Amino acid sequence: MKSPNEVLSVSQLNRQVGEYLSSSFPQLWVSGEISNFTSAASGHWYFTLKDDRASVRAVMFRGRAQAVGFTPRVGEKLEIRAGVTLYEARGEYQLQVELMRRAGRGDLHAAFLALKDKLVADGLCDAARKRSIAPVPVTVGVITSLAAAALRDVLTAMSRRAPHVRVVIYPAAVQGAEAAGQLRAALANAIERNEVQTLLLVRGGGSLEDLWSFNDEALARMVAASPIPIISGVGHETDFTLVDFVADLRAPTPTAAAELACEARTSCLAQVRSLVQAMRAQQQRQLTLSALRLDRAVGRLISPAQRLAAQRTHLRQVVQGMRRSLTQLTRQRAQLLMRLSQQLTRALPEIGPRQRALEALQRRLEQAWARQVDQRHARLISAEQTLRALSPQHVLDRGYAIVMDAQGGLVRNALDLQSGDPLSLRLSRGSAQVEVLQVTADAPEVPSQE
Repeated sequence: MKSPNEVLSVSQLNRQVGEYLSSSFPQLWVSGEISNFTSAASGHWYFTLKDDRASVRAVMFRGRAQAVGFTPRVGEKLEIRAGVTLYEARGEYQLQVELMRRAGRGDLHAAFLALKDKLVADGLCDAARKRSIAPVPVTVGVITSLAAAALRDVLTAMSRRAPHVRVVIYPAAVQGAEAAGQLRAALANAIERNEVQTLLLVRGGGSLEDLWSFNDEALARMVAASPIPIISGVGHETDFTLVDFVADLRAPTPTAAAELACEARTSCLAQVRSLVQAMRAQQQRQLTLSALRLDRAVGRLISPAQRLAAQRTHLRQVVQGMRRSLTQLTRQRAQLLMRLSQQLTRALPEIGPRQRALEALQRRLEQAWARQVDQRHARLISAEQTLRALSPQHVLDRGYAIVMDAQGGLVRNALDLQSGDPLSLRLSRGSAQVEVLQVTADAPEVPSQE
């Protein structure tokens, strides 16, 4: 038992506290969600075990870690058997893990998987939807925090690989409650300004909680819908966020994102040099071919005096040929005209006899026509007389009348009438209205029309 007045150094105090913890807390099972996981080069595992109200650091040495059979992932829920020790150099207590087993996944990881499945179902993670990155951009945009080491990594890589490419920074928080909203606002600003060919969405590594703003569903959908191709470079190579799945290209680190954003200046210069050499070689081939064509053309070229002399000779030959052709054509046409004149003379009929025959036929036609007119006129007069004799008016002129009843119908039989019936009589001149006084059955004798 130490004396209460004894003065201890910090090292002595931490050692005694460590001994007390080791003796007071034998190995026990502890459950929690893993975060800040690091696998050191030595093979040791360092991580934090937490629940919704507290956290504790833990270490699992290489020999024990190799027997676990799996590598823990950030966000998983684990059950560990560990002893409580004190890390004397910093005065922090920690769990020294002996055994580890899965106890289900953490709430954040479960939410991450649910959001990922939703985005996959909506087709936002399809490779066919994603666009290719411009290999030689003029301007590249970077969305990250101004204080982030990721920004320095990107600017260093860009200045080293592509100093000719302009970099535009759209600042936004990359961690904390307001980070997701600021990232969305920065992305919307970059899209509206439309001044870059490629966007880099980057930040350094961290726990699942630190990277959670990059798992925002609204941000992921904005990244998928962006008209500007986006490269995500969030965390380390083992870190994955929702924007990694919907971005057009995922880089394992911010530096890798900068390298993927554009071709290296040396590579571009080498391509330009190669193209210039190819162009020079093509130009030389074209000059050589042109020189050969020029030599052949010069060999076929004659002097203007020689060409004019040849053309004069050709012209004289053409004129002589035309004269010969014209003389021959004139002679042929004269002969043809003579033959046609002779044929016409032989084929010309005797006009005198035919003229006399035509005059005789004309006289006969006139006589026949006069006889036809006289005959037709006589038949017309006879028909006119017959028509006049048969006309009802002619009958009325001889003293007859047409009798009609009150309805205007003709009365032919006296037996159809009764005493008192009104009748209408149509005479040769005018008409009269009468009334039947008596009806007799005897028909009167019709006088002869002769």
